[in-house]
Amino acid sequence: MTKSSPFSVRGRRALMVMRDDREMSIVRRQLNRLGMTISEHDPAEPPQPNENIDVIVMDADTIPIKSDLATVWKVGAPIIALIGTETPSRLKWLLDLQPASFLIKPLRSAGLYTALVVAFDSAQRRIDEAAYIERLEDRIRSRRVVFAAVLQIMRGQGLSETDAFTLIRQTAMRHRTTIEQLSAEIIAVGGMPNRTTRTA
Repeated sequence: MTKSSPFSVRGRRALMVMRDDREMSIVRRQLNRLGMTISEHDPAEPPQPNENIDVIVMDADTIPIKSDLATVWKVGAPIIALIGTETPSRLKWLLDLQPASFLIKPLRSAGLYTALVVAFDSAQRRIDEAAYIERLEDRIRSRRVVFAAVLQIMRGQGLSETDAFTLIRQTAMRHRTTIEQLSAEIIAVGGMPNRTTRTA
């Protein structure tokens, strides 16, 4: 699947979680110029489940950090935080929220596009990193299965580690399966499975 460029924002969906009319007007005008679809949400209300959005532009000062709303905004979409209050408690809450980008208030008519690009890029990097970690974990799990199968064959047939792995590899190739799949079968049956026919 082709990844969306972080520089391409036209057609993407933005949710404005704001209350100040002046700031809303600035953000709305800029998002409209960039060709984005806009929806608005009251900061006093929790987010809607499964809301189809690409980015949240949130006035962080309007969220009470000691309320239930302080944690419910971790909804998956990247957040651009509008920051005016720089107290340690507010900034700690923001760090926990993990915004992808931010703008300092009072807002100006410039800077939102940059914040959007940074937010989309940051979100894609998090997705890529999560996928990479998942692949690594799968490889680690697979290696554990193969190692356990090699030990099983070593004990059952009195082979060296090298010979046991060679037997598994050759058997997997002969039956057109993966080493990992054959290893899982070896562990399940307690030895080399009886394969009388080749698998497609």
